This record gives sequence, structure tokens and C-alpha cells, in this order.
Amino acid sequence: MRLLILLALLAPAQVPAVSAATVCAQFCDTLDPSRARQEIFPVPEVNLNGRRLVLHVSDTDGMAWGSIDNGTTGNAVWLDRSWDGGATWDGLLGRASIPSTWTGTRTLMYNVADPVNHRRGIVRACGDAGGVACTQWVYPSVCDGGVCDRAAASGAAGDVQPVPETTLRGRRIALHVDSRGLAWGTLTNGVAGDEVWLDRSWDEGASWPGGSSLGRTTTGRTALFQTRDPRSLLYGGAVRACGKGVDGNDGSCTAWARPPLDRANAAADALLYAYRADTAWWPSSWWNTAATLTTVIDWQRRAGRSDLRWLVERTFDVNKGTFPAGIKSSDPIEGNFISRAIDDAAWWGIAWVAAFDLTGERRYLDMAATIATYVHGFWDTGTCGGGVWWNRERTYKNAVTVGLYIRLTAALHNRLPGDSTWLSRANAGWRWFDGSGLINGAGLVNDGLTGGCANNGQTVWTYNQGLAIGGALELYRASGDPNLLARARRLADAALASTVLTRNGVLTESCDPAGTCDDNQKQFKGVFMRYLDDLADTTGDARYRAYARTQADTLWAADRDPLNRIGLRWSGGSATNPRDWRTQATGLAALLAV
Repeated sequence: MRLLILLALLAPAQVPAVSAATVCAQFCDTLDPSRARQEIFPVPEVNLNGRRLVLHVSDTDGMAWGSIDNGTTGNAVWLDRSWDGGATWDGLLGRASIPSTWTGTRTLMYNVADPVNHRRGIVRACGDAGGVACTQWVYPSVCDGGVCDRAAASGAAGDVQPVPETTLRGRRIALHVDSRGLAWGTLTNGVAGDEVWLDRSWDEGASWPGGSSLGRTTTGRTALFQTRDPRSLLYGGAVRACGKGVDGNDGSCTAWARPPLDRANAAADALLYAYRADTAWWPSSWWNTAATLTTVIDWQRRAGRSDLRWLVERTFDVNKGTFPAGIKSSDPIEGNFISRAIDDAAWWGIAWVAAFDLTGERRYLDMAATIATYVHGFWDTGTCGGGVWWNRERTYKNAVTVGLYIRLTAALHNRLPGDSTWLSRANAGWRWFDGSGLINGAGLVNDGLTGGCANNGQTVWTYNQGLAIGGALELYRASGDPNLLARARRLADAALASTVLTRNGVLTESCDPAGTCDDNQKQFKGVFMRYLDDLADTTGDARYRAYARTQADTLWAADRDPLNRIGLRWSGGSATNPRDWRTQATGLAALLAV
């Protein structure tokens, strides 16, 4: 009966949904408030007939809960959550009534936003105590870097038009963005009464509830609006400028665009769009997630960012457990990022070394050592005199696994004071690799060895070349042996001069031209660029930096769409050019190397 009375109090257009789907991000809806990692009060509490109605928020968790105090038995509190700026909402979330002998109660926690499904939400607390009242909504405006929606257009820091203007009976409608990612729209060549506005979408232009007609004005220029909402874990929002003439009912809009910002930040935002906060990975590739995480960490270090630490921590905490086959990999994940694929485990070891470098938290380095110990268990001198088996079944010795082993063991030595064990293993790994025959006469690394321990002549992949460079470099830092640095340079020089790996000055995988690279191969070039960048930093050789700049300039000009998404083939072209988060991570690695 009380619910019916409440519904009767609401206007027909404001009746909430009877039920709401559960939202999961860092946590799922209905988390107990005792688990909140933060408690703030961003909107004023409400006096509801002498009762205190309070909205509690944890920005750290991205969740909110409501409470009512100074009440009597039967007084109730709940949350409303809206996905369209407050026009409609899912109501009565977590509704709780004060029990007998108590004077207050609280709801469970609910997510404010839904980053998994790219929905921005706002939340308020409501109560019923001889009448119904609600707090203000939180957070109605998007804020980032201390600047919120509707900032004055005169405060723009720069002016870039990321997509072409559109026209409407002689009027010119343009989308503008500044260096901070703030956007605004303009209408010129118009007449009095013409309107211009922005639309903002969090799902790449598929929909824009709560983001329609932002800043609608007849002045010819809207206010500034944000395109990133880190508080809601929404990165890479898309915007477009729209206009309507006073002389008709039709309008026109520009294409959707993400602000280009600086190149690396723009590519990173597009990459973060694909991260699943609930399952804590980029689906659906296990080792690719490790390699992508390493690139995101590299970006954070270079950009001096700390607001993405949550992503590193969440990926670690969620994925360090066990998973049956088919959940995170075709193989079971057995805990501590270990599976039957030895190279997959090693990619995670590399990622956790990077996480330690970013955060200084020892748990990440300890995990890298745990993984490296597992990988070392497959070092075997009984076949081919050494090397690391690619899989637990010991069927193949290849370049990627030993390359990872060298880089990982040397990295551990360089971060563990007083170590000698990991250094000894790294040295043994390099001696074996350098003499194994995996490096062919052209100075390029083939994929693996035959059963007779000879170079099998299989494809020269960019990531094998990159790992060879990276392993030699990390071991050079460990030992100071100049021969190792010289060896890394020769490997890089061979790649830059090779028509196999470099075509018309652009790094090219053998499967790039036809657009046939599989999900693994899509990410290989990023590994090469990471370690070429390391070599350029270590040597100061301008040739390596110039090569990296060519890659960045080429992909930015030829292989990027208005949403800053980067494809497989950096030289672009009209042929099939797949694009997903793996190619995005690879492109980001190239942009970081300049």
C-alpha cells in the first residue's frame, strides 16, 4: 500500500521502473556499506519531518548508499538512479525500513555509473517519513581536472576541430575541443534565433541519454563540456556539434569525435573504453590483457598519471585467483597467473614488474618472482642444451618464451638488492639464446627450433625481435657488459633495415597487408616498439627515435578514425584493416615511443 501511495505522488512521466537490472563495476550492486573504502557527503542532507535523510558516496568504489536517522519504526530510505540525467529513474533501490526499537537504517550500496555498459548515472537518496523527500542528485555535472560542464567558452585552452564542419542552408556548424578535452560547438553564418548545441555519448555515438542538447543556445557558441568522467570510470566520451535554423524544423550534426588531446592520451582513452571493470580485463584474451596492461602502465609512468592505479590494482586482485578453462583462457588459470602456457605466465610477470615500477608496491614484484620461478621450472638443458619450453607438455622451444625469460629474470635481479640467482639465470638464458641459432644470418629472430634443435625458418615476428632487444638491454643494465648493448643495437638495426619487418619506413607484420593477423599477432608490433623505445632511451641514438616518430606520425595520419581508434595496418589504405583493443594497445605503444 505504501508503494502505491508513493507512486500516486509522482507525476506519470516520473514513475520509476518497478525493477532494475543489477549493475557491476568494481563491485556489484547491494554491497554492504561496511565495505566502503571511502565515505563522503557531496550533497546536503535533507530534513524530512525531523528525520535526517543523507546520501553517502564512495568515489573510490564508485558507489552510494542512503540513510535515515532520528526516525521511527516504518520510516524508509532508498536510492533512485537515473541514466538520462534525471528525466526517468530506477527507483526504490535498496529500500529499507526502520525496524522496531531502532531510530535509523540505511540502504545497501549501489553503483552510481555503469562503465561496463558505458552508461553515466546520477543517484539520490529518498525517504518516506510522513511524506516523501529526496536529496539532490549526485553527480549531475561531469568534472575532470577541476573543470566541470558548462565552463565559459572563453576559458578554452586552445582550439582544434577534430572533424569537418557540417552545413545547414548556408550555416556552418563546427565541433571544437581544447587541449584538456573540453568541447564546445559553434554556429556561424546564421541569423537571430538559430540554435547550436552539443550531444555527448559514452558509447561511441550509439546513444546519448542525458547528453542531448547540452549547452543549447542561440548565441552561436555553447559553453564547454567534458568528454572524460574518471569518477564514473568513463573514458573517451564522444561528442558532436548540432545546429538548427530558425527557418525550419530540421537540423544538422557533425560526425562524432573524441578529442585528439595529445596523441598518447587520446589513444589511451580509446583503449580504456574497452576495459571491463567488472571482470578486470580486456576480453577476451589472457596474455594480450597482460601485454596491454603493461602498455597502460608505461603510459601512466610517462604521463605522470596516478588516477588509473585502480585499474592496475583491480586487474591484479581479480585475476590472481583460479578460473576454469573457457573463462579467461582456453586453458584453466591455476592461480598466480599460471597456466600450461609458459609464455602466457611470463607476460604477466613482465606486467607486474611494470606495476612495481609504477607503484612501488612490493606485492607486484613478489608476484613477478612467483611467476618467474614457475617459468624457470621449464628451463631444460636436456634438450638443445637449454632454453625454456613453450608449454607444459614440452613440445616446442621458441623465441618468445626465452625472450620473456631473459627480460623477466634480469628485471628481477635489477630490483632485488643482493640478488645473484636471477642474474645467473638471465645470463644463462642469454648465452643459450644468442648461440641457439634462433637469430638468422640477417640478424632477425625466427619463431623457434626444430626437433633437431635447428632454426625452423618460421615467420620473423616483430615481438620476437623486440623481446630479444629488450632482454639484452635489461641484462646490460644488470651486468654492465657493453657487448650486450652492442648486441641489442645490432638486433634493432637489422629490424630497421629489413624489408621483412620495415616496409616503406613503416613497421609491418607479415600478416598486415592482407589484414589477416589473428588476435595474438595484432599485438606483436607494440612489443617491438616498447623495447625500441627502451633502446632509444638507453643509447640516446637519434636514429631509433626518428624511426619511432615515423611510426607515430604515420599511424596518426593514416590509421586513426575520429574516435582515435587505431587499426592493424599503420600505413592505412583501403584494404581490410581490422581494429580492436589489441590494435589500439599496439598503436599506443608506438605513440609512447616518441
